[in-house]
Amino acid sequence: MPEAPKNTLKPTDYQLAEKNKKTLEFIENVTTNADEVQKKVLSEILSRNAHVEYLRRHGLNGHTDRETFKKVMPVITYEDIQPDITRIANGDSSPILCSKPISEFLTSSGTSGGERKLMPTIEEELERRSLLYSLLMPVMSQFVPGLEKGKGMYFLFIKSEAKTPGGLVARPVLTSYYKSSHFKDRPYDPYTNYTSPNETILCPDSYQSMYSQLLCGLYQNKEVVRVGAVFASGFIRAIRFLEKHWPVLVNDIRKGTIYSQITDPSVREAVMKILKPDPKLADFIENECSKDSWQGIITRLWPNTKYVDVIVTGTMSQYIPTLDYYSNGLPLVCTMYASSECYFGVNLNPLCKPSEVSYTLIPTMAYFEFLPVHRNNGVTNPISMPKSLNEKEQKELVDLVDVKLGQEYELVVTTYAGLYRYRVGDVLRVAGFKNKSPQFNFICRKNVVLSIDSDKTDEVELQNAVKNAVNHLIPFDATVSEYTSYADTTSIPGHYVLYWELSLNGTTPIPPSVFEDCCLTIEESLNSVYRQGRVCDKSIGPLEIKIVEPGTFDKLMDYAISLGASINQYKTPRCVKFAPIVELLNSRVVSNYFSPKCPKWVPGHKQWSSNKPTRIEEINGKTQTV
Repeated sequence: MPEAPKNTLKPTDYQLAEKNKKTLEFIENVTTNADEVQKKVLSEILSRNAHVEYLRRHGLNGHTDRETFKKVMPVITYEDIQPDITRIANGDSSPILCSKPISEFLTSSGTSGGERKLMPTIEEELERRSLLYSLLMPVMSQFVPGLEKGKGMYFLFIKSEAKTPGGLVARPVLTSYYKSSHFKDRPYDPYTNYTSPNETILCPDSYQSMYSQLLCGLYQNKEVVRVGAVFASGFIRAIRFLEKHWPVLVNDIRKGTIYSQITDPSVREAVMKILKPDPKLADFIENECSKDSWQGIITRLWPNTKYVDVIVTGTMSQYIPTLDYYSNGLPLVCTMYASSECYFGVNLNPLCKPSEVSYTLIPTMAYFEFLPVHRNNGVTNPISMPKSLNEKEQKELVDLVDVKLGQEYELVVTTYAGLYRYRVGDVLRVAGFKNKSPQFNFICRKNVVLSIDSDKTDEVELQNAVKNAVNHLIPFDATVSEYTSYADTTSIPGHYVLYWELSLNGTTPIPPSVFEDCCLTIEESLNSVYRQGRVCDKSIGPLEIKIVEPGTFDKLMDYAISLGASINQYKTPRCVKFAPIVELLNSRVVSNYFSPKCPKWVPGHKQWSSNKPTRIEEINGKTQTV
């Protein structure tokens, strides 16, 4: 991920070594005094927001101490504050959650009722996010010297945004950051020297943005010392884009021109400031891309690259083998841990193996609490947590410095922007400590069964989608007797696969078009993040249904029992990841069907749309507004 320097830095007084030293001293200081810092953060949040409606509603009465806060304030989920969020979105500017004005909403990749969650934020949060970004490269430079001497090739993109009925912008946190002055007007810093001009990152057309960023990255190939994207899936999409479009990119480099389909004037102008004809470089790229194997293509085209900077924890770990193939085993670096709700922490040992990544929470970012997670170990079942906590469970929460090594917790945050004891939904395991501040492995997002990119589909949502689709089988007197699912990332973009075992009571054969309709109905039933990934971002491929032989799910149960599962407690997993189980299912597939077109998707929330909403669909292979 990119990192922003503080705005106080100027080229004239810039002293890199001194800045790095001060940054590392800051980390040392806040982690050594973690509990004192946390106490101060909570006091600051509560004192500045003492008179907001939400805190008065719960009877905090201006108290700023931890004991009263924990006794009076409930641990909540998004649904608990959704009415307050809706009021703010509809234009109520009174201090409901925060004493400072809500500047915009950050749209979470997590959903509620099929729509993105809206996280309130305030202007000063950009400072806090910039602070966390500014910690990354001083940490990295301890392990990889010379990064200031080259450029970073990062594939960064903005996503669509919408306006709430009250006029506030609602958009993803990274889109907010890239469009802010903190990113656009950042002063000179060798660590934020990227191959992509701002105009290419801020281009709303994802094709033009990807093409122009790749063109600039290829043209400056010798200067690149690190490459990356936000998620592993996004970086792999860039490489697959290169596989498809390299002849046109080579032509542009050879002639010093830019492809006619790149029509954004600001993008063309920014790229042409960089690009000059370079036939020798064009020949080199053409020679490498023409070879049968693309193994190691990153180190072949960008020979000075020292590491790949992408998130490969959680569901993104499924992309590690592909990244290793393309990068010839370069270090895969996860630098930071953040979400729409709050930016949390950094990886202080960035060259560790992906399976060993741990994040040190920075105590100044928010007030952190931790809810112990108790679960049965199982290879297939996701972690499921109760929506609301009873009084005993509320008392189980522990502070940052009181977590226990090896224990798993759900993260709970109180932020400067108006979230109080809010359950983020991430499950973390304590891996160690940096001074008094714990370091956590990211285990998973609770309740999520399927994820390809930033989408998160839970078991209830999947069940409802299947239920809707099965209606297409009723005229044929057929039902789905059992099903499971799998996130298939062997192709790019990855896609959801559902394995269906049918119960056929009728004699009329079911036409393929009916199963295709089932695929589309499932997609139409899934949340807006999934549908945006299909329609607009092209980060998710068409959903697939695989029909398996009768008795397949009995075989699946037999296999699970052979591994030690209890026959009395066994239930069919709604998602499978374990390779032998996927192989078993695939060996019994009798037919398969794909969604015939993209589902409907509308920017913003359904309830914000007018009677005739703008809809985005794929028509003749192109995304169009209809």
